Parts: sequence; structure tokens; C-alpha cells
Amino acid sequence: MSKVIYEGWMVRYGRRKIGRSFIHMRYFVLESRLLAYYKKKPQDNQVPIKTMLIDGNCRVEDRGLKTHHGHMVYVLSVYNKKEKSHRITMAAFNIQEALGWKEKIEFVIDQHQDSQVANGNKYVSFEYKSGMDNGRTASSSDHESQFSAREDEDEAKPNLLRRTTIGNGLPDSVFDWTRESDSKLSSQNANNQAFSRKHWRLLQCQNGLRIFEELIEVDYLPRSCSRAMKAVGVVEASCEEIFELVMSMDGTRFEWDCSFHYGSLVEEVDGHTAIIYHRLQLDWFSMFVWPRDLCYVRYWRRNDDGSYVVLFRSREHENCGPQPGYVRAHVESGGFNISPLKPRNGRPRTQVQHLMQIDLKGWGVGYISSFQQHCLLQMLNSVSGLREWFAQTDERGAPPRIPVMVNMASSSVSSKKNQKQQEFSVHPVSSLDQINTTSRNSTAIMDEYSDEEDEFQIAEEEQETYQPKHETDVKRGALEEEPVEKIDLTCFSGNLRHDERDNARDCWRISDGNNFRVRSKRFCYDKTKIPAGKHLMDLVAVDWFKDTKRMDHVARRQGCAAKVASENGLFSLIFNLQVPGSTHYSMVFYFVTKELIPGSLLQRFVDGDDEFRNSRLKLIPSVPKGSWIVRQSVGSTPCLLGKAVDCNYIRGPTYLEVDVDIGSSTVANGVLGIVIGVITTLVVDMAFLVQANTTDELPERLIGAVRVSHIELSSAIVPKLDQDPS
Repeated sequence: MSKVIYEGWMVRYGRRKIGRSFIHMRYFVLESRLLAYYKKKPQDNQVPIKTMLIDGNCRVEDRGLKTHHGHMVYVLSVYNKKEKSHRITMAAFNIQEALGWKEKIEFVIDQHQDSQVANGNKYVSFEYKSGMDNGRTASSSDHESQFSAREDEDEAKPNLLRRTTIGNGLPDSVFDWTRESDSKLSSQNANNQAFSRKHWRLLQCQNGLRIFEELIEVDYLPRSCSRAMKAVGVVEASCEEIFELVMSMDGTRFEWDCSFHYGSLVEEVDGHTAIIYHRLQLDWFSMFVWPRDLCYVRYWRRNDDGSYVVLFRSREHENCGPQPGYVRAHVESGGFNISPLKPRNGRPRTQVQHLMQIDLKGWGVGYISSFQQHCLLQMLNSVSGLREWFAQTDERGAPPRIPVMVNMASSSVSSKKNQKQQEFSVHPVSSLDQINTTSRNSTAIMDEYSDEEDEFQIAEEEQETYQPKHETDVKRGALEEEPVEKIDLTCFSGNLRHDERDNARDCWRISDGNNFRVRSKRFCYDKTKIPAGKHLMDLVAVDWFKDTKRMDHVARRQGCAAKVASENGLFSLIFNLQVPGSTHYSMVFYFVTKELIPGSLLQRFVDGDDEFRNSRLKLIPSVPKGSWIVRQSVGSTPCLLGKAVDCNYIRGPTYLEVDVDIGSSTVANGVLGIVIGVITTLVVDMAFLVQANTTDELPERLIGAVRVSHIELSSAIVPKLDQDPS
């Protein structure tokens, strides 16, 4: 007999206007594996309006916050990977209700995955054949066949935490704003790292808040831009309640934010990203100092532990030019980190961190340092305003809703508009066109599906039999290196320059494996991680390409490192990171080895099917050098690439190419708009590996790791890709 898992009223969300301004409520029922909705609460034998069978190919897509007939709603879309046109889209007035549905639907997906794994998993090799490329990759995941990749399938782990929105990894790294980039990674606990003495110092305590100042110096910001400062405090309220207030720009904000004067919506980019106009109310000699205003992109996400992150960064917009009587300030980095704490005396408690790095502009800022600091402390003091607002509010039983923001009138554009557009060539981050182009096709949502909290089911007998002879065995795991014959790397080349100097620009170098932590031999039992050690394969070349269309199957290019490796009897593993936009970019990494060890995890990955590859291919990112907002957006938590974005696999005779379409995830819409404009200021580390899930596969080993430094978009070249004979 069928079992009802979840049911209740939800908004039937759609783009077509229904009536004039009415919200249509529908009754949704999740019964066993069937999701259905009705016009009203179903009676016996009532036929639903629409149904969908939930299986391992289904994905729950978070659409974020949308304005729907005058109401702000939180939108979810459920669809099947093999039939994306068949979907059910629903919305809720509050986030908790929507997340309840998401959790239950993903629970059903997990159950179906469990049943599939119980029936056995076969690894089928997909061999590349000539003629399969007709303008794009002939990956098995491009065709409706037995090899179809399941974009968002999770492992057969019922307790696997899934990313609710775009974001960093698991809770223990959510607050890792200042992750140390050296090899002394003794802990992944973000609470220890967030206030690392190496990066932050306690400046003062004020109004029950701790005020910190960032110690890291940056060489690309003007002297008038302040160092990043953050206020940390505890508020007796739930994360959702605080998030509602932080996101609002209505009259309620006057009650807790003493620096707020006015706010309006300039443009809604997507459900997680919006352009906001914000006027500040600063009390530093207001009779003599002009007021400041801001135009910035605001991006938010919700993490698996229930915490929220809201990020700010200034942008220019044609409908939000300089306003008469105001000086346009510039936010380099800013935002809120709202994370749950353990309740006390039955009341919820939340830690709120508010960070700002701002240039207030104006002639006096560079000469009167007290002006900048005073105003910055006034803005950070909003955390104490939040605490007092909730402390003095008794009735908060109603589910929180985010009010609809007032749209900013499309007033005449300032006479300086042309000048601002000319400045785009120098500061490419300051155009909304770029945000709209790149953020809709962007990435860096690499931490969307993290592996940190996977549950491993291990039989008691196996636990008893596995007893390491000495505790050093645990540390040795990934550090033990079998002797290998050196490969002559002089015959390989790519168009991106290789440079081992620390201060080099527009180049790449091999990143030390000990900068990354991977699963140890005993990870199944105690979740310990160890430095990764030496790589399994050698990184021999990096290509940096651009074109008007997406560049698939780059291994067919004559003269590429994969061709050279094949001529020398070597096997290549190629990662093609594709960044779509008005101009498409690809960064291609070529890893080579003499041979694949039969039966090894790497060999199983290379010769496995797409489903197995998607469930195991892991990326560990890190940003050793970059602004806080970029480090916070990219994060440093391992993610499973095949579950976050579309990965297409091409198995050639002597290579496997992985084309990673990092613009395929709609929940990544906010990050590239933040990152792409400051890419020349960034140093990024990336490590690729195959995730190990069993004691036989552990410890994990890196395929390879790379560091790219201060990449210039202009250095990319247009590749000449050979056409396969038909």
C-alpha cells in the first residue's frame, strides 16, 4: 500500500500570468515515489493535475527567491535529467516549508539510489570512435543511451548532505574566510580558522560585539579603501528570522540598522542575485560631509547546516547612475554570515558575522582616517541592532517572509554614463551586462555537493578485522610513494606559461599535494584526513583557450599534449574547464602517466561508466590570494563535480577527457559575476582526485594539483580543433 511521505499546500509557480494578481495555491502530495499536485486536497480516486515519478535521475533545483504576483516566494523545481522539459515547479512563502519539501524529495531519490546499488554496479567502458563529434562532444552523457550520465545523482548514502543553494561546502568550512594556504593544515574546523591570528586581530569590543580587522595587505586596492573589518555577535533568534531582516529594505530596517536611509531593487538577476541601490545614513559631521550611496550586487545562499551567507560587491548599472547630492561609495567586500548555535534555555541562538571593506570616496577620505573608521564601525554596529531588535520583540510565531522590494524607477542615466562605460575596459567588473552574461552561465559552485558528511555503513566484523599495526600507518597512507620512473616533460607544451616563481603572473605551476587534505585509511571509522602527498599523475601542460562557441573534445587538436603523450606511449587524463559567456573560455589541464594500475581506483574511474565517474570525480579548490568575497564564494571544501555541474567524458585509445561545463548549474548564477572581473588579482589552487568510499580504496590520492596565478583573459587563444571524418 502506498505511503504518503509529505503533503501540503504550496504555490503553483509559473511564468504565465494567472488572472490579474492572484496566487494560485495547489495541494502537493509526495506518495511513495510519485509527486503529484491537485487543485484542492485530494479525495478518494481523485485524478491529479500533474504527476512525476521520482527516481535516481531526478534533481531538485533551487531557484531561490522570486517575485510572483506581488509576493516574494521561494521556488523549487523538480525535473528528470533525461527529460528536462517534464518538471514540476512549486513555491512557498517561507524558506523552511520549501526546504522541507526539498529534503523529502531528495530522501526518495536516495532510497531509489540505494535500491540500484543493492542490485550491483557495473562499470562499462565507453570507447571513443571517429565520427562521433559533430561540432560538440560525443560524450555518452549527450545521448539517450545506456551510458547517459546522471547529472545530479548522489551516492548511495541516505544521510549525504546536499547543497541547498549555491555555496561553499559543509558546515565546518562555511566560515573559513581566511583559510591558510600553506601546508600546515592541522584542522578543517572553521571556527578555529575564522579568527586565525595570522589573518585577523581583535580591534575592540563594542556594544557586546567583537570587532576584528583583517591583517592581509592587498596591492590592487586604492589607499582610500579600508581594511576589511567584521563584527561578531550572538543574536537570540533563528537563522531564518535574521536572514529575513538582513534581506529586507523596508521600514523595518530603520529599527535595527542605524546606517540605513533608503534601499530599492534595481534589477533581479536571478533567485540568488540582485542589484541593489542603498543610501547610507552616516552621522559623522553630516552638516559638512555629503551623504553616501551604494549600488552593489547582492548574492545569498543557504548552507546545509541551516546557515546563510549574504555577500555584497559594488557594481555599476545603467539605471542606477550617480545621484545628485550623493557621493557614490564603493564596497570591495561585504556581507553577513548567519550560522546557528546550540539553543539556550529553549531559545534559538545564532552567530552573526558582518564584514565590510569599503571605500567611502570623496576628497577627505584619504586625509581623515577617523572618518572612514567611524562610518565603518557605524555600519558594523547593525549586528548589535539585530540583537536588540529580537530581544525586545515578544511575538515572532508567524513564519518569516521576505517583503517585496520597491523597484527603483528607471530614471535618466547620468551624463557620466559614457565615461563609466569607458572605464569598463580598465575595471571589467563594473558592468551589469557582464553580470547578466557571465552569472547566468557561471560556476564556482564547486562546493555544491560536498563529501564531508558521507555516512559509511561498515559491518561490525569488518571493523574488528581492521586494526592498524601502528598509528603511524594512518599518517603514512597517502604519503607513501611507490618508486616511479621519471617522465621526460621537455617535449610537452601549452599556450599558458609555466613559471615556478611565487610572484609570477598569467602562468601556472604544480601545487604541493600537502596543501590539500584527503581521506585517510581510517576515514570510514573516524573521519580523519591527512595531507595528500605526491600526485598519481604528472601535470605537463595547461592550455588557455577562447572562442565564440563552447570548445569540446580538445584532445583531438593536433599537437596538443595528449597527442604528444600518446606518441610517447603515455596515458593522458585531460580536464577541460569550460566557462561559457559572450566569449567562451576553456582552461585545459593535461595529466599523464606511464600506465594505469589494473584494478586501481583510478583505472576503474577511467574505464567506468558515466554514472560511476560522476559519483567519484572530486575537486578541492582554494584561493590563497584574493579578496575576502572571492575566498568566501569559492571556499575550500571538496566537491563532487559530476553532481554540481554537467561533466562529459570522452574515452580515447590513450586518454580520457573530462569536459566540465561549469555554466550548466543554474544555482551558480551569482559567483562568476564576482570572480571573473577580478580574475587577474587571484591565485587559485585546484586538486583533482577520485573519491574513495571503502577501506579497500582508501586512502585517497590526488590525480594532480595545479596553481594558476593572475590569469589574463587577453592571453587566451583561439584553438584549431580538427574535424573528425564523417
